[in-house]
Amino acid sequence: MSSSATIDASGLTRWFGPVIALNDVQLSVQAPIIGLLGPNGAGKSTFIKLLVGLLKPSLGTLLLMGQQPWQNDDLAARLGYCPERHRFWNDMTALEFVQLLTRLHGFDASLSLSTAHDALSRVELEKMAMRKIKTLSHGMRQRLKLAQALAHKPEILVLDEPLTGLDPLQRSMVISLLKEEARKGVFVLVSSHVLHELEAMTRHIVMLNRGRVVAEGELEKIRELMDSHPHRIALVAKRLRALGQELLGHDDVVRVEVDDRKIVIETRRPDECYDRIGKLALDGDFQIEQMYSMDDNLEAVFKYLVEGR
Repeated sequence: MSSSATIDASGLTRWFGPVIALNDVQLSVQAPIIGLLGPNGAGKSTFIKLLVGLLKPSLGTLLLMGQQPWQNDDLAARLGYCPERHRFWNDMTALEFVQLLTRLHGFDASLSLSTAHDALSRVELEKMAMRKIKTLSHGMRQRLKLAQALAHKPEILVLDEPLTGLDPLQRSMVISLLKEEARKGVFVLVSSHVLHELEAMTRHIVMLNRGRVVAEGELEKIRELMDSHPHRIALVAKRLRALGQELLGHDDVVRVEVDDRKIVIETRRPDECYDRIGKLALDGDFQIEQMYSMDDNLEAVFKYLVEGR
């Protein structure tokens, strides 16, 4: 295990009865913001609960900032945690809720009040401060969870699906807020099953699927892992079927799909295939109008890596 790693896991396993939620996770990672990516049921929430000390590993070890999270009050005091599910006292106002949690962190009455106001303002909920939580929308409650995680100015932020239920403007605001925290030196771990959300925050991704780490590292590094998979190229042209037959005659092309609007080619040697398509476009026989890669984003990387395991 690395003493400099922000998160260090070795053989990390957690089961619930006969169900294995995390299976032999090996991970050593250090980055200002880490994106935890995976479909529903991948083990993201279980990993996060282990990370913030709400669960104890069944097997293996897990360190956060070099410390074991389980029953670690000192580490918990440095944490800001935003759970996936809502857990509120619904008859409290938004201000009372955040103020109460800052009091539990040891703030006196005056400081907790000003701190709560500041946290609500940062997530654009200041106008809702005196409204009871039961009257707030889903998106407002989501931002309220973020406000309580930020209020006591933690060194570590662990956020489970914090962007769910937010509209595009709110989502952009929260992404900017988390990037600002990271620039201040706060370590941020954020989970999502929506790929472009993590792309907007960080280049460092940990991918989970079925309780295992599928891949980890910079996006560019993960992209290199795709070399064994066919690269997909989409073409819009006038003579789609004829173009498909032409390309399928080359040994690097392993598959061709044709619909009414485009043709999708899977090739194991993309550079060679791009050169060939360029020459066909210049010849003009197939009237190729548009060409684009379908594998230049995180979503394609994730799909290939998950389906390839």
